[in-house]
Amino acid sequence: MLKDTKKNFLNLKILRFFIIPIILVSTPFFNNIKEAKAGLEFQWNQDSNYRRLKWFQKENKNKFRNTIYFFLRPTDRGTDLLKINLAIPKTFKSTLKNEKISFCKVRIGGFENRTKCLDDIPSDIEINTDESGLRSIDIYPYSPIPSNKDSYAIVLKVFNPKRTGLYQFHSYGQPKGKSFSSYLGSWTIVID
Repeated sequence: MLKDTKKNFLNLKILRFFIIPIILVSTPFFNNIKEAKAGLEFQWNQDSNYRRLKWFQKENKNKFRNTIYFFLRPTDRGTDLLKINLAIPKTFKSTLKNEKISFCKVRIGGFENRTKCLDDIPSDIEINTDESGLRSIDIYPYSPIPSNKDSYAIVLKVFNPKRTGLYQFHSYGQPKGKSFSSYLGSWTIVID
């Protein structure tokens, strides 16, 4: 009987030797489980006239400082552009300042590179607010934006709004030789 008790005690010690470290090592893995990102993006106005444009933001949490890149790739611009208009959703309640808005030639990041402005494009930037509370940003480059193979970006450095959700920004461009702006596409950003 004493021999069996010693044997069981020894087996329990060996079992503790293996099980406790396994539990301690695996605990951090369970604490760092990230939320799954959806593979489906909801878009408003999914008709044939709607065009989804690429964008990148550094931070998607509400009330955090954020840098948002709204890309205009070569396929998004059919002709040289004299003016670009960015329509801001009414629910995107964040303070916009001229010095925190820029327009640049951009390298779109990927697996090996980060998104980065290569050259600032000299331009006049105006923030417009109408009586209904709708805001827009007009960008007037000093020379027309060519329809070449370079990508350009409107860069906003803002604090994310308190309210989480989807925010859809629309872009309009005035082609060279025309007196009106036409629809370029839309960006839908997510604030969690």
